[in-house]
Amino acid sequence: MNQTRPLNFLLLVFVALALFSCRSKKNVVYLQGADNYGGSGSVENYEAVIQPDDILSITIGSQSPEAAEPFNQKTDQNLNSSSTNNTLRGYLVDKDGFIEFPVLGKMKVAGLNRTELIEMLREKLQPYLTDAMINLRIINFKVTVLGEVNRPGAVEARSDRLTILEAIAQAGDLTIQGLRKNVLIIRDNQGQKTYARVDLTDAKLVDSPYYYLKQNDVVYIEPRRAKYDATALGPYLTSVASILSLAITVTLLILRL
Repeated sequence: MNQTRPLNFLLLVFVALALFSCRSKKNVVYLQGADNYGGSGSVENYEAVIQPDDILSITIGSQSPEAAEPFNQKTDQNLNSSSTNNTLRGYLVDKDGFIEFPVLGKMKVAGLNRTELIEMLREKLQPYLTDAMINLRIINFKVTVLGEVNRPGAVEARSDRLTILEAIAQAGDLTIQGLRKNVLIIRDNQGQKTYARVDLTDAKLVDSPYYYLKQNDVVYIEPRRAKYDATALGPYLTSVASILSLAITVTLLILRL
């Protein structure tokens, strides 16, 4: 018996299975080429910009605690009237971008970053406190990660700076079916929705204006085309794999005879 043809057939089968089951490294590895890409540093000093519906934690300190006391909140403010359990201590930025600050009154803060608002507060406090120490942060900073991740849903930031990679990590990372080269980011820009695509496999991502996420961004990970194909085949994939495995086994037994 000429065993060349069956062996060639088995070789082709194994190659086909390998091509079918293995995924290219270029499709799954993040920030490829980072070793040879220094980056421009354009986002190195990024600071989140304050916008309506942000909740700001602002604490004023001084060497004289009594002098600073009038400029600090005395009680928690219930910022969600529908839930008495959802109470945050902070200043809610209204729809027009203003907060109501003790003694200083109504101030527009939307459009400023953290450093700019601290400087503005220090200037307004100068007549009252010459040594004002200001601690400020956004305490309800969150984004939403949906699609092919292991834990889709809202992701809360532990600081005012949250990168897209950090958000994905908190969502349990992408599944193997997640399309890394075409991630959709939906952003609210002064009441208008904007849409952008980023490539997680490209080292130049760190210079993208979407590398640092903004408050209420939505990150959507699309599934690969292979997943659509697998869904269309449905339960037949298991049957095909079983039949193919049986055929290979039978062929090997025949070759031994």
